[in-house]
Amino acid sequence: MLLTIDVGNTQTVLGLFDGEEIIEHWRISTDPRRTADELAVLLQGLMGRHPLLGDELGDGIEGICICSTVPSVLHEMREVTRRYYGDVPAILVEPGVKTGVPILMDNPKEVGTDRIINAAAAVELYGGPCVVVDFGTATTFDAVSARGEYVGGVIAPGIEISTEALGVRGAQLRKIEIARPRSVIGKNTVEAMQSGILYGFAGQVDGVVGRMARELADDPDDVTVIATGGLAPLVLGEASVIDEHEPWLTLIGLRLVYERNVARS
Repeated sequence: MLLTIDVGNTQTVLGLFDGEEIIEHWRISTDPRRTADELAVLLQGLMGRHPLLGDELGDGIEGICICSTVPSVLHEMREVTRRYYGDVPAILVEPGVKTGVPILMDNPKEVGTDRIINAAAAVELYGGPCVVVDFGTATTFDAVSARGEYVGGVIAPGIEISTEALGVRGAQLRKIEIARPRSVIGKNTVEAMQSGILYGFAGQVDGVVGRMARELADDPDDVTVIATGGLAPLVLGEASVIDEHEPWLTLIGLRLVYERNVARS
């Protein structure tokens, strides 16, 4: 089985693949202070009780593929694979790794590996042209051409960042649960803030994606819009431009990259 790990700024998502099927997944907080040994213990705690895996760390794992937006965590993950999975083929996505996605950017090394991984998965699943909207720490919009090229994107503050900032900087405001309010017009402060977050971000998605689609294709209707990320379900029913929801897009992309670098080599 293949273990895929997507290390984000706020959360880390792990997925276990049996062939092309994701059979288990876990979500944990990202802590850049964790050492390789601590990460190994955490992995053992998550996977040790799975019926298809053995009791020892590494039992049943035939391959590993990791991407990270946090350099310090990537360093420790590299040490985990060396010390605890030494006999298992491991791919850490970084410059030089084959993704199958040409990057048409001024400086390709600036692009987060997770965004390229998402593009690879989006092209494989839905073809191009497409736009991937990832609702993470930041809300990212990534444009992929009809030929499967990563042509650029947009980065905006994420839902959680915006909500926290509103609670911290607003003298009479507070931290709130990110949830759907009863109506657009809030009847109290909490609902008013929830409405601003939900419908504000839905409007942002529709506006940004609409402009991107007009630049990406002669007919904007030809552009497939894929939503992913932990907070995507909150916006799905309100953003009119989203065509597909794939919560495991990055993990699927990691599986594809692993296959392109190891399984078919």
